[in-house]
Amino acid sequence: MREIYTKNEFKAFREILRRRALGTNSDLAGEGNPLQGTVSEIIKNIRDRGDSALRQYTQQFDKVELNELRIPESVIEQSAQTVEPKIVKALKLSMERIRRFHKRQLEKSWRYSYKGAELGQLIRPLERVGVYVPGGKASYPSTVLMNVIPAQTAGVKEIALCVPTPQGELNPYVMRAIWELGITEVYPVGGAQAVAAMAYGTESIKKVDKITGPGNMYVAEAKKQVFGVVDIDMIAGPSEILIVSDDSGDPEFIAADLLSQAEHDEMASSVLITTSKTMLASVKKMLKSKLEMLQRENIAQISLNNFGAMVYAESIEQAFEYSNEIAPEHLEIMVENPDECVSLVKNAGAVFIGNYSTEPLGDYCAGPNHTLPTNGTSRFFSPLGVYDFIKRTSYINFSEAGFLNIADAVFDLASCEGLHGHADSVMVRLKRLKGKQQ
Repeated sequence: MREIYTKNEFKAFREILRRRALGTNSDLAGEGNPLQGTVSEIIKNIRDRGDSALRQYTQQFDKVELNELRIPESVIEQSAQTVEPKIVKALKLSMERIRRFHKRQLEKSWRYSYKGAELGQLIRPLERVGVYVPGGKASYPSTVLMNVIPAQTAGVKEIALCVPTPQGELNPYVMRAIWELGITEVYPVGGAQAVAAMAYGTESIKKVDKITGPGNMYVAEAKKQVFGVVDIDMIAGPSEILIVSDDSGDPEFIAADLLSQAEHDEMASSVLITTSKTMLASVKKMLKSKLEMLQRENIAQISLNNFGAMVYAESIEQAFEYSNEIAPEHLEIMVENPDECVSLVKNAGAVFIGNYSTEPLGDYCAGPNHTLPTNGTSRFFSPLGVYDFIKRTSYINFSEAGFLNIADAVFDLASCEGLHGHADSVMVRLKRLKGKQQ
């Protein structure tokens, strides 16, 4: 894990993170890129051959021969019932807290009257949403909760899940989350082919309006290619954590939290920015001892070596300047007066305040969504939320008097833009009203 003491060293590290972002995203989009071509072919085959192609790809990639393209409700329930009680209790706790948080994001339609016009905004939920839930080694019931609950809270009527089942094996924890939420439309398909099926529809899978949920690079590329046909949530990159600390932080807590992200995968990024050289040395020592006890030690070590850093900052203000430039997915603030530092945060997917607000709480049970912008995109993206599953429609209702208030201005602006049909649609109404007044 590199140590950084100067602005120039920080700039060099920031460039490494930029190249990391390009490596996970732009490589998927390069002209003539093999991945792009492979995904394009998969999407075309799904569009052309529907269920037949979906079965072919599932057999090829997941080694499963599908007779039915939908998992029966009885099978979901049977798998769900095998989950041990303590996990069921944890899932229910998580569900309750996620619902409680996301209910506060609900928007309402509104209107106001102004000079003969009634103007406003209509809020409507999306009709149908598709959620991709990773399968195989990466089976996460929390993904189900974090994607489905905001959609349900928004009022989405139809929610379809694609859950790949390599070798035909269902993950009981994922099935339990699905069963607890009352989702019955579940398809055992994955990869780019699942994204294409949800985007364009097949004989068995009805097309959706939006696709959310994480996946591998094929899923990410497929989501990019179908965007515009449907909406998507975001293109997620590797996990990230950045911790800002002064000399009041706890070195063991900090080391544990850095490793909690480093163990995700080799591309994850874990960064400490501290105003204390003593803290830097203490965390370095603690990391070494904790790393040796980690089950995923090799993965974490590669992550720390390639994309980890301990950065010395001369002041708290400089620490947050560095943090805002990185724009991390997860930002933990472990300083003496953390609340006073929140105003310094400009870019972050989620902010965790104080020694006991560790990032894994946000992954599972805190309440806010764990689907967050990565690769510096918290500069312009927000976490997944209820607002991702609604549409806003403008409402415009003019009376005759209200029309007369602005008709001349609209006519003049349309004329100056050379849009004479626009101008005429105003003029015919002006003539009609003037005729009524005579």
